[in-house]
Amino acid sequence: MTVRWLQSRSARKFFRHRPAVVALVVISLYLAVAVAVLLGGVTMEQTLERIGPGNLPGFQGRQLAEKRVEDCAMVLDRVEKALKRPSNLRAALGEIRYGLLRVADRPPEELRALVDQGWEIYDELVESPDLNADPSLLPQIEQLERLTGQLFAPLSGWQSLVRQFRLLLGTDRQGRSIMLRGVYSIKVAIQIGVITAFISVLIGSLLGASAAFFGGWVDHVVIWLYTTLSSIPYLVLLVVLAYAFSGAVWQFSLLGRPLSVDVGNTLIPVYVALCATFWIGPCRVIRGETLKIKQLEYVQAATATGFGRLYILVRHILPNAAHLMLINFSLLFIGAIKSEVILSFLGLGVKRGPSWGIMISHSAQEVINGFFWQIGAATVFMLVLVLAFNVLTDALQDVFDPKHL
Repeated sequence: MTVRWLQSRSARKFFRHRPAVVALVVISLYLAVAVAVLLGGVTMEQTLERIGPGNLPGFQGRQLAEKRVEDCAMVLDRVEKALKRPSNLRAALGEIRYGLLRVADRPPEELRALVDQGWEIYDELVESPDLNADPSLLPQIEQLERLTGQLFAPLSGWQSLVRQFRLLLGTDRQGRSIMLRGVYSIKVAIQIGVITAFISVLIGSLLGASAAFFGGWVDHVVIWLYTTLSSIPYLVLLVVLAYAFSGAVWQFSLLGRPLSVDVGNTLIPVYVALCATFWIGPCRVIRGETLKIKQLEYVQAATATGFGRLYILVRHILPNAAHLMLINFSLLFIGAIKSEVILSFLGLGVKRGPSWGIMISHSAQEVINGFFWQIGAATVFMLVLVLAFNVLTDALQDVFDPKHL
């Protein structure tokens, strides 16, 4: 079936659409990353782990001299405090971790000597009235950074590459990797987009096709339902539904054992809030298409032949509206991602782990201080995926819509 489609006119038309092919490649890369994260390539614990100083710029960008000195002083202070606990020295030093960086396995005397040298350089630097405006102090700052680096065990080649990847987009205020948080958020976004779009298209298509094909009270009930929900402002309805599940705990029994699920800390409220509103669009579109299809000759011939109404609906109506379902799936996928970002930004979406909405929300104070790496990374990750799906949706409409053939 796949080989036959690849040889069809629709496939040739699609692959001649170069932007659509590029968009498909981009979406495939996002899906590959999401699968890798789902399989444990990036864990939630890694996204919450401190890997370096706070507000570190990406692409190994240089910070202000004053900030570089403060970061070194923070490390010196932590190591010095650990060295003051001789009864539990090894455990105290083991608590000092920056991702893959660990305190070097050196005698305490050597570590104390390095710390003392570092404080001596620090004391000389802080005497300057303006570190940022005095380029003659740069050699001392670099020497302080080298001394601080000697406090940690050297990394292997692979570990060094992993650390460089984690620091590629810098760190947030808590010193967490922006790259890892952005990559992990890809899984969250695609998961919400796929589940929400699939359920919404499924419910909307079945209700819309049933309303148009059976008519009567079925049509009236469906129209009343989506008209009522459409009269409520979209964002307000999303917020109310998401808030209704906040703090909810489901208790049930499985194989005789009582279980409870903290629904407020799962993605279930997001799915319910989005699906409760997103099914309306596919319902209207499929209802209108069904009203047209059921008047065609082959449907009337099937009815006259004696086939059941349910058989005609499943065998003839829905397959001929499949191209609209596919297009609506793409549109709802995009809408679900953008809505999740809004809900998470308002504190009503994703509660545990990172997402693009949470990253944008957490970057508010950083933006005030002129640090744009976190909000920029979240925006770019989302922009590329949404743009790729928009291009792909337009191409799919040209390829599969009979009016465009």
